[in-house]
Amino acid sequence: MSDVLVVIVKLLLVVGAFAVLPLVVGQAEHKVMAHMQGRLGPMYAGAFHGWAQLVADGVKFAQKEDVVPAAADRRVFSLAPAVALIPYLVVLVVVPVGPSGQVAVSMDAGLFFALAMIGVGVLGAIMAGWASANKYSLLGGMRVAAQLLSYELPMVLAASSVAMAAGSLNLSTIVDQWRWWWLPWQVIGGVVFFVAGLAELRRPPFDMPVADSEIIFGPYTEYAGLRFALFLLAEYAGIVVLSALTTVLFLGGWKGPALDHELGWLWTLIKVFVLSFVVIWLRVSYPRLREDQLQKLAWAGLVPLALVQLALTGVIKIAVG
Repeated sequence: MSDVLVVIVKLLLVVGAFAVLPLVVGQAEHKVMAHMQGRLGPMYAGAFHGWAQLVADGVKFAQKEDVVPAAADRRVFSLAPAVALIPYLVVLVVVPVGPSGQVAVSMDAGLFFALAMIGVGVLGAIMAGWASANKYSLLGGMRVAAQLLSYELPMVLAASSVAMAAGSLNLSTIVDQWRWWWLPWQVIGGVVFFVAGLAELRRPPFDMPVADSEIIFGPYTEYAGLRFALFLLAEYAGIVVLSALTTVLFLGGWKGPALDHELGWLWTLIKVFVLSFVVIWLRVSYPRLREDQLQKLAWAGLVPLALVQLALTGVIKIAVG
């Protein structure tokens, strides 16, 4: 098989995973929240365990009228959902799922490329707020931008700690260099990275810009139908990407108790789904933060912890080297 054909097959597999995994996480969120909070509705659609709930939601969004405000910038308004969703697809292209080249594109600077693409995704929310011709939506978009700026720094610092430990920015090389004894001294960075990622995705308890208790639904207020559904899909795709990056950087990626080379992809998927469950669990368990609490956590909590992790990594690298 030629190299070009191999790349095409890998890209098709990535697109297939991108089309399926966010929907699986969305269905899991319906069921997990139904059990944890005693919600009866999501357990009845389609009879057995509410299997058709996600289908019902899709049909609902497809039937809704696609309204564009008269004063909106129609081109930017239409592009915003795609800008929010596509960067997560691009990130999956550089995330390895197994050893021996089981990655669509291996990049020497894959880590920084992935983090940069995650940052691009927030432009979709800013574009949506700006183009909606709604001052409240614009304010919601600005709050999303402020949250991104606050949590981007600790996320990058935590990821830099792993890159320093592995001596590489290539995600496959980072997994190759990872050892089980990294877990205790990289745990601070792992927690900082995961929490900062939740804040960038605006997942509860960090969902103030799009909270139900706000006046409006942030920058998405003027959206309906399939365009609104794309923003929700982008959120679930973000959960998959965050869980995959956390797995690769802090949990050893495809490395498991046994059969790493034969079942490495399976270990990766198991870790991704466990972390996705944790994301849903946190939504159910913790109350929403106030805006001042959200900013204080970033600058007074996560940034100092990320710097401590960087210093600790430097000390251990020197001692071991």
